Amino acid sequence: MALGYVRPARPEDAGEIARIQLATWRVAYRRILPRHVLDNLDEAYLARRWSAAVQEPPSGAHRVLVAVEQAEQSYLVGFAASGPADAEALAPGEPADALADGVVAVTDLLIEPRWGRRGHGSRLLAAAVDLWRADGFTRAVAWAFDGDEATRKFLTSTGWEPEGAARALDVDDMLVPQLRLHVAVPTEPVPEA
Repeated sequence: MALGYVRPARPEDAGEIARIQLATWRVAYRRILPRHVLDNLDEAYLARRWSAAVQEPPSGAHRVLVAVEQAEQSYLVGFAASGPADAEALAPGEPADALADGVVAVTDLLIEPRWGRRGHGSRLLAAAVDLWRADGFTRAVAWAFDGDEATRKFLTSTGWEPEGAARALDVDDMLVPQLRLHVAVPTEPVPEA
């Protein structure tokens, strides 16, 4: 197991978060999304968006966490973003109140592939769950690409389940199917094994 920890993202992390997002998408989604879409993603634009998410979140329950690998130096290796479920968490045709007030939506949970399978995803998810519990959330949802077996496998291994909601994102005239997973937020911390 790697030495690492999770902490809240800082403004100066925005560029590294954008780099991790691009690197991860270009590897993990190369068979899911059109290549030219991945090639044309703008790292500077993503960094500005992450800077805003960290410095000016819509609420105190919107959070960006980063995973840090500790070695001779420390490296940001992944991140997670979540906040109260909003219209982006809904399936097509779902009424606005389909996801109750106690639902948090995970918008991103990415570990750069070269740092995978070292416990960083589990640490990020555990830290997020602790914050969700403190914020009073009782359920979490996340959309995953149907073709993203790694994310689906990771989430289901931690107790998440598909809930039957599906949608297709229109990515440059290509429909990319997604499914929504959900999990109950434990009311008490889960003891470490």
